[in-house]
Amino acid sequence: MFKRKIALFLSGAFLAAAPTFAQTPAAAPTFAQTPAAAPLPDADPAIWVVKDPDTTIYLFGTFHALDGKHDWFNEEVKTAFDGSKEVVMELANVSDQAAAQQAIAKHAVDSSGKPLTEKLSPATRVKYLKALGDIGVPAAAFENFKPFFPALAIVMANAQKLGFTGEQGAEQVLTKAAKDGGKPISGLETIDFQMGLFANMPEADQIKMLEETLDEIDEIAPMFARMNDYWTRGDAEGFAKLMNEMSVQSPAAHKLLLIDRNATWAEWIDQRLDKPGVVFVAVGAGHLGGKDSVQDMLAKRSIQSVRVPAE
Repeated sequence: MFKRKIALFLSGAFLAAAPTFAQTPAAAPTFAQTPAAAPLPDADPAIWVVKDPDTTIYLFGTFHALDGKHDWFNEEVKTAFDGSKEVVMELANVSDQAAAQQAIAKHAVDSSGKPLTEKLSPATRVKYLKALGDIGVPAAAFENFKPFFPALAIVMANAQKLGFTGEQGAEQVLTKAAKDGGKPISGLETIDFQMGLFANMPEADQIKMLEETLDEIDEIAPMFARMNDYWTRGDAEGFAKLMNEMSVQSPAAHKLLLIDRNATWAEWIDQRLDKPGVVFVAVGAGHLGGKDSVQDMLAKRSIQSVRVPAE
């Protein structure tokens, strides 16, 4: 189902390191590099706040790869960020290429000795080799990799062809701002953990994921356009609909990639409320929408989250 590719993109901040995965075009300029004479349209991505008497935790939903065509790091998001004393991301350093390469070597490389193309049906093999050629990747590039990895690479490389890059994604913008402001940065997860989620899926499911990606490459552009529109408008209900669709179409992936992790993050927030301070938490927007979102998990703990009004 096409919902699997929604899961691919929304479920791992490590996708912001997409240049590691494939030979893709250079990143387009970020909004910070746009001439002052051509201001970009304003965007209002969704942000929530959780409070107790001595602790404030902001929950910001990120988009892992952006096209740099909107000015989103302003107003309520910037106010919350500037007022926070620490920043907590899905990954502490999303651009850590050394960690990404180590995770790839550990989780993505297939030690069985059987080339990937030999695991594919003849029809799928033709589509696969064409897809690699279209993104400028040699046919043999992923022969010794598990099927999930080229599926990720193909999705992100096609997104990058449309101008959506990790360099312009929310994680990298926030990370730079935190470093520039001297704010401590920590991570809820590691690249190793996130990539391991995909690697531990049964091989048959990974092949199916790759097959569906190849069958629906033409849908990648409208998918990113749709998600980007939801994100820039702060349309939490739109994201909720995507998450609910995925829960129906791919319940196992929904549990593995979203429900279980959302529950863990809600527990972290619950425990962090015991310590005074103001914290800016940034996780993928898909985790903050729909049934079983982080907010739902917090509500089960009798912890209220409130949407911050757009300025």
